[in-house]
Amino acid sequence: MNLLIVDDDPLVRMGLRAILSSVAGWTVVAEAGDGEAAIAAVLQHRPDVVLMDVRMPGTDGLAATRSIVDAGIETKVLVLTTFEVDEYVFEAMRAGAAGFVLKRVPPTELIEAVRVVAAGESLLFPSSTRAVIERFSEPQQRHLPDLTEREQDVLRQLARGRSNQEIAGRLYVSVETVKSHVASILTKLGVRDRTQAVIVAYESGFVQPGDAADL
Repeated sequence: MNLLIVDDDPLVRMGLRAILSSVAGWTVVAEAGDGEAAIAAVLQHRPDVVLMDVRMPGTDGLAATRSIVDAGIETKVLVLTTFEVDEYVFEAMRAGAAGFVLKRVPPTELIEAVRVVAAGESLLFPSSTRAVIERFSEPQQRHLPDLTEREQDVLRQLARGRSNQEIAGRLYVSVETVKSHVASILTKLGVRDRTQAVIVAYESGFVQPGDAADL
């Protein structure tokens, strides 16, 4: 796996490089100190995952995330943040980031977060990620395209932050069937990944704040 680290603090970049480079098969292909340099590095190296600080001088992580997503690059963006409940982080996820991780998490959690995002899952399993989406999503009279009854079931489970295997177990279907439903949901909603699907579910009113805890 090829990785890009983006943070305006050289010491933070050094620490992240040491942690990520310790994983067999992982390579930090570049570092960047601001959003503009991050965009250039993504275009040059096409990393699998970018660890993106959001609060940086000049071009910030939010603008950089939008540019990366708009470029149609398959690179996944994992937001790095100091603040657990942060509207700025929510806007980054709304722009296309797959989730966020706190800078103070233990190395094992950081590594697991990168693995989850790289595998195409969204980092919705930490309650903090779902809490940010639930807190800052606002109904926008956003239309939810017609989904089949089973697709609606799967979307509700996505809002709970469950993995494909967990959803399969709860709905008594195969993992491949869940993957097929998820792909169909993303296509119908016109979104990049599961995080954006969940945001649409909240903004359309399909899922209400507090619902996920009961699913």
